[in-house]
Amino acid sequence: MLALGLVLGAALALHAVHAVFPFGGDGVDTAITTWLYDGVLLGAALGCALRAALVARCRLPWALLAVGMAAWAAGDLYWSLAVEGTPSEEQVTLGDAGWLSFYPACYVALALLVHARVPRLPRSVWLDGLIGALACGALGAALILPSLTAAAEGAKTATLIVNMAYPVGDLMLLGMVVGVFAVSSWRPDRLWLVLGGGLATSALADGIYLDRLARDSYAAGGLVDTLWLASALLIALAAWQPAPRVRAARRGLRTLVLPVVFGVSAIALQSYDHFVRINSAALVLATTALIVVMARLFLAFRDNHTMLSASRREALTDALTGLGNRRRLLQDVELALEEGHEPSVLVSYDLDGFKSYNDGFGHPAGDALLARLGQKLSDAVGPKGEAYRMGGDEFCVLVCGGDGRADAAIARCHQALAEQGRGFNVGASHGAVRLPAEADTTAQALQVADHRLYQQKALRPASPRTQARDVLMRVLREREPELHDHLRSVARLATAVARRLGVPPGAVDEIARGAELHDVGKMAVPDAILDKPGSLDAREWSFIHRHTLIGEAVLSAAPALVPVARLVRSSHERFDGAGYPDGLAGESIPLGSRIIFACDAYDAMVSDRPYARAMDPEHALEQIRAGRGTEFDPSVVAALCDAVRAGDHESEEVARLTADDLDAWTPSVPLGGVPR
Repeated sequence: MLALGLVLGAALALHAVHAVFPFGGDGVDTAITTWLYDGVLLGAALGCALRAALVARCRLPWALLAVGMAAWAAGDLYWSLAVEGTPSEEQVTLGDAGWLSFYPACYVALALLVHARVPRLPRSVWLDGLIGALACGALGAALILPSLTAAAEGAKTATLIVNMAYPVGDLMLLGMVVGVFAVSSWRPDRLWLVLGGGLATSALADGIYLDRLARDSYAAGGLVDTLWLASALLIALAAWQPAPRVRAARRGLRTLVLPVVFGVSAIALQSYDHFVRINSAALVLATTALIVVMARLFLAFRDNHTMLSASRREALTDALTGLGNRRRLLQDVELALEEGHEPSVLVSYDLDGFKSYNDGFGHPAGDALLARLGQKLSDAVGPKGEAYRMGGDEFCVLVCGGDGRADAAIARCHQALAEQGRGFNVGASHGAVRLPAEADTTAQALQVADHRLYQQKALRPASPRTQARDVLMRVLREREPELHDHLRSVARLATAVARRLGVPPGAVDEIARGAELHDVGKMAVPDAILDKPGSLDAREWSFIHRHTLIGEAVLSAAPALVPVARLVRSSHERFDGAGYPDGLAGESIPLGSRIIFACDAYDAMVSDRPYARAMDPEHALEQIRAGRGTEFDPSVVAALCDAVRAGDHESEEVARLTADDLDAWTPSVPLGGVPR
């Protein structure tokens, strides 16, 4: 491509020198003005075609430009061979068909390039581009069409239409380039600068040509022809510029510059028409540009109004739960205290046991629980009330109506703010105040509600310590006569598979412990989710997908369990990378975690669950084999199938090993549950 570029550049330079300083006889003139000229056009088309053939990105638009430039060269070649110097030179010919074919191909190619650069643009940006195109078209029509009309005076209708098509096509292309510059926030990349320069050069050459044609002073082979060649080479050069980066449309004050500048230019044209008449095409384009400017300003006003409404809504909404925040509560309480308003009850809630949950299972789990409780509270308060989150673990509700309705709502809300699981128990204390009977101001209403809330808290017995760290230490200290069936089965099978894979004895022990404790994080998941017989919604899945991280955090509290904690974290990663929480794939997943994942899946299939009956072992193995390379490590699948068929996990040696090693790890609370 570099060699082709050098040859075409040299040919362009030769044509320019000959245009300024003619040399040689008629033969040299013909060779340069005809054959060299047409050769450069074909070479430029070849440059675009090579770009489309060799580079996959944006292949179609450059192929279209290659076709358009080839049609341009073919039209010029036909003119040189069949038309020039004949009586038909003053008429519409097939050469015009070739030249005009360049425009539609170029339009479509530019549109495809814009779409590839920024696939999704706001409607306001497209309007900015349309305004620029219309304003440029109006200005060009005012300047060029008079010369064109003078040049075509007395010509046939077909000839007049064809002659007008060239400047109109140039103006449309220039308008599109201006629009592209607009969507680039007036910072176009090199590709669009070179491509825009080529199209602008072509429009300039057409304008000079029309002017000289009107004055009957055009001569073939001059600098006008050199400009056309330069235009073709710039378009071909643009094809080989670096691919532009996709940029997001910019926002801010600069977005108003385009509609204002081009709107002013359209107004200027219409004002000028009052003193010196301009053609109808320019007036129509200028008027259309002003209409689009008005639409653009309306869209800007609507967008600003939408953003202002969203800002106000966010200012009154708690980001975590979607409930009203403290500012919204103050506004609503003030309204409830106004004279003539329906009696209301303000209830302040403070969660009991949440701090232990948050400290034991981590802040992400705590945030998820708050979001869940907030949704339940919103559903429970009913249509005649509103729910709010004051911050932290404090909630409020404001219920309109008498005491009977308020009592029922308070009971529902109290129940909604209660959650329990295998490792936690969260409830709520509350304080209520009737409005306006028991408070005259917003501050007094909040003060009374808080005072009654903490009075109720003081009467409560101390909550049992349910932090995950304490639960785990109690699990490690206590011994039970029998292991939980699920945990025993997974641990035995994982031990057998690890041995078949040649895992060292020390690592086998860690894998066995990880298998027994891989679901310890589910202590942080509400029972209502773990025991749900149907499918889970997105909020419930967020709990499930977080339990491995919680399990890692709980186990990591004991230094001796850090290696086991790493296995637990990755125990739900898939071999193809579609698992959680880290999306690990292949051998980047610890081998122990890959073993635990496959063994847990197999044991879940052969056990009765709330949502499925137990499978036959051979059928379960078929399901496991179907997941080779996607869900499961193929080598682990092979070892698992061999171990199950050989009964390794039921051997006395493995049973004795797991009993000796895992009795000390038997939890005092069941940790299995649904293997989501």
